[in-house]
Amino acid sequence: MSGVMKRMGMIFRAKANKALDRAEDPRETLDYSYQKQLELLQKVRRGVADVATSRKRLELQLNQLQSQSSKLEDQGRKALALGREDLAREALSRRAALQQQVTDLETQHQTLQGEEEKLTLAAQRLQAKVDAFRTKKETIKATYTAAQAQTRIAESFSGISEEMSDVGTAIQRAEDKTAQLQARAGAIDELLASGALDDASGLARDDIQSELDRLSGGTDVELELARMKAELASGSTPQQQAIEGGNGAQTQAQQPQDTPRFDKQ
Repeated sequence: MSGVMKRMGMIFRAKANKALDRAEDPRETLDYSYQKQLELLQKVRRGVADVATSRKRLELQLNQLQSQSSKLEDQGRKALALGREDLAREALSRRAALQQQVTDLETQHQTLQGEEEKLTLAAQRLQAKVDAFRTKKETIKATYTAAQAQTRIAESFSGISEEMSDVGTAIQRAEDKTAQLQARAGAIDELLASGALDDASGLARDDIQSELDRLSGGTDVELELARMKAELASGSTPQQQAIEGGNGAQTQAQQPQDTPRFDKQ
């Protein structure tokens, strides 16, 4: 059971990795990495600003303590001049306590100053890396975009792209349907001609009827040709015979008028 679960897990991870690889755009990944580097650089800069602020606060406290120490020293000197040794001793005691605080603050100030210098140098180096990464990122993105465009153009020319594949598939389907319709029309014509199918319009004829019509038409032509040959052999046509017949009748009608008549006396 554990082996089956391990195998299922491996298959799932493999398919998920393939799906992620298909969905991943290197340009988006580079932009995301660049954004993360900018955020890190911003954090380093804020750290430098915080350290610098702490250092400045210590400097203000040091200035105040040094001012108080100088004031206590003046007060002790004046008290001693007035013969108040006790007051002078108290002023010097307070000055000594302040001086210890000054020493501690100076130590902290030096530590903060060192941290500030380190962070400033780290921020400068990180800024240089971010700038270099940005330049490289833009170069990679431009190269990837150009390669992607070249690939799409090559796929379009070769006809293996998704768009061209759809167009080629549509053309193939249209050609297949056209060939199918042509084959169907040819088959129906052959069936109608053979008499296997009846023509509901009554216009179609079978082969026997077509042959009879052809023979009948040929016979009429042969008869007409024979009649014309007979007329040519006799030397007269029906039109000429009709004309000659008309002229003979006219001649017979004119002869009684031309013959002189003699009356008996």
